[in-house]
Amino acid sequence: MHPMLNTAVKAARRAGSIINRASQNIDLLKVEHKSYNDFVSEVDKAAESAILEILLDAYPDHAVMAEESGAKGESEYEWIIDPLDGTTNCLHGVPQYAVSIALAHKGVVTQAVVYDPVHNDLYTATRGSGAFLNDRRIRVSKRTRLEEALIGTGFPYRDFSHLEPYIAIFRELVQKTSGLRRPGSASLDLASVAAGRFDGFWEFGLSPWDIAAGTLLVTEAGGLVGDLEGETGYLSSGNIVAGTPRIFAQLLQVIAPHLTDRLKA
Repeated sequence: MHPMLNTAVKAARRAGSIINRASQNIDLLKVEHKSYNDFVSEVDKAAESAILEILLDAYPDHAVMAEESGAKGESEYEWIIDPLDGTTNCLHGVPQYAVSIALAHKGVVTQAVVYDPVHNDLYTATRGSGAFLNDRRIRVSKRTRLEEALIGTGFPYRDFSHLEPYIAIFRELVQKTSGLRRPGSASLDLASVAAGRFDGFWEFGLSPWDIAAGTLLVTEAGGLVGDLEGETGYLSSGNIVAGTPRIFAQLLQVIAPHLTDRLKA
């Protein structure tokens, strides 16, 4: 395992331990509203602090982009961190959330960890070396037909300005696929694409820390990732499509007629 990835795994497991302990006493957690339908709890902050302590102890000169504490430092290396992806699930006792840590070098994601502390599932990837689940190589599914595909998604929950095109895409895909699922943690949704559980995924308005690690998992597992037009701007726009090569192309075909100028921007 790459030494930087090994450090990220150590940080993710430390954060996962904090989250697991907190999940036993959800009712006692202090919760703040960052914005409408966007919550942060003391466990998010504690998990992020633990991650930063481990990463910056090993690599003090690296920059950081973390969900709760923001961007810090300047370096060609940048850690992109979501200490608890799926906070709303966690606060309601729904066992679908994860720790997501990615490392970008000169803007390109090169290391990725998505850790599911509920099931003790560790997804890892190093650019050019494949994707793994608990040290076992994973690949995207072999499905090629949209009508046989199981597709993950995430509903708009903060910004509803693109709700109508989203509903139009949802309406079409629910009739053209084997099924749609909305588990509530984008990093785990992308990990599920990498592991062949979902055949594709799409969502609007995500943040870099939601998807940076998951996108590397998908590409290293043989899948494709793009924005809503299939291009590379998904980390900046937050609009993402991922899937097996064939399913990815078919998702883009369904999505294209519903795109507004703002979604293309």
